[in-house]
Order: sequence, then structure tokens, then C-alpha cells
Amino acid sequence: MKFLDNSIALVTGAQRGIGAATVTALREAGAYVIATDLTAPTCGDDNRVQDVTDEAGWSTLAASIAETHGRLDILVNCAGIAVIAPIEQETLESWRRLQAVNVESLLLSHKILLPLLKKGGEARSSGASVINLSSIGGLVGLPLNASYCASKGAVTLFSKSAACEFSALKYNIRVNSVHPGAIETPMMEMITHKFAEFGVAPDAASARASIEAQNLAGRWGKPEEIANGIVYLASPAASFMTGSELVIDGGFTAH
Repeated sequence: MKFLDNSIALVTGAQRGIGAATVTALREAGAYVIATDLTAPTCGDDNRVQDVTDEAGWSTLAASIAETHGRLDILVNCAGIAVIAPIEQETLESWRRLQAVNVESLLLSHKILLPLLKKGGEARSSGASVINLSSIGGLVGLPLNASYCASKGAVTLFSKSAACEFSALKYNIRVNSVHPGAIETPMMEMITHKFAEFGVAPDAASARASIEAQNLAGRWGKPEEIANGIVYLASPAASFMTGSELVIDGGFTAH
């Protein structure tokens, strides 16, 4: 028997990168996974199109999960975007779009899915588990990342506050945040090119080498390494973890 057998999970931002790896890892652990993204993923048991900034879409998804499964045991808010630019070139439009995707979607997911998560908590002694993807950018500052770091800092404290609130209200729901460092994803490749474009590094290869040099592990991470941490937080093995930050960054923030 797999340790997540009979669990119902939802993963947003599941089309590629960490989201796709998380869907695969949860399924390998035995969970039934609903996977969503702006274009339908192909990795889940139930693949859906979803814009995480759309409140009505969240309500429709919640109603469907309620009708089909009656509860939700695991929620992984993985959807996110980055805007890499100097503050002097940032626009209010791009700032607001980033905050809507990275932060406002958390309010929508926690609020609208809460009745299903409560039922999941009633069904599992270790509680329902919510895992919100933050970043090392939610712990430390990074150049050209002011809007992104602001959003991920919000994810960090939103997660802690939700954990405190659900505990105070006696809901059996754990909430934790995950903080990846430099991971082999299209987003990180984009960031290295932006660092070169705006003069933070001579070129993308130099930007990559600089980041690697700051990692104690001496390399970038793999999406699967983040997914493994998410599966741990979703599992009964993490039953004593809530309101915590799981940092998986190759030692970047150890300096």
C-alpha cells in the first residue's frame, strides 16, 4: 500500500516544471491528482483548464470536486509567474498581474476550497495538507525581482497565518510553504537571460555559473527534488509540520 492511497489532491500550475513533477510524484505515492493550468496538463488523473485568478472558476472547480469526491485531502498551489525587471522599469499593470497570480489566487483557493479541505481533515488523522509554493525570494532579496520577492514574501506569511487560523478554529488542516532555489525550469532559464539583458551578468551562462557558485550543492536543483519535499508535506510523515517553511535551495540561503 502506498502512503497516499485514497488521497484526493489538487495541483495548480501543473503543465510543466515543478508543478508537473509534483503531479507525477503524488500519483506515484498513490494519490488521485486533479491537475490544472492555463492549458490542460497531461500528467494528472483529471486534467483541467484553470485561470487561478478567476474566482468563478475556483467555485466551478470546487463544485466539481465536491460532486465527484466529496472532499479534498491535499492542495498544492504551484501556479506562479515572475516579472524580471529593474524597479524603475516596472509597470503597475505587470505588478498587479503578478500579485493576482501569485498571491490573490491563494486567498481564492483557501477560501473556496475550505469546506472540502475540512472534510479531508476529518478523513485523515494527519489532517488535510495545503502546500503553497513560495521561493527563496520569499526569504531574501534578489536583484531585478522586487515584485516577485514581494509576492513570495506574501505567500510565506499568508501560509503561516492560515496555519495559525485553522489551528485556532480547530480545523484539521496543515498549511506549509515550500521555498525552492534555482531549479532547472523554463522560469529560471528566463531569469538568467534577463540578468544578462539588464547587465547583472555578462551573459546567461555567466548568470547561471554565478548562481551555481552561491549554492553549496554546486548545481541547480531538479523539479523532482522539490516535488519530493511536497510529497513529504502532503504525507502523514509530516503530521507535526504546520506553519513551517521547507527550504530546498541547495544551500543558497545558508550564507
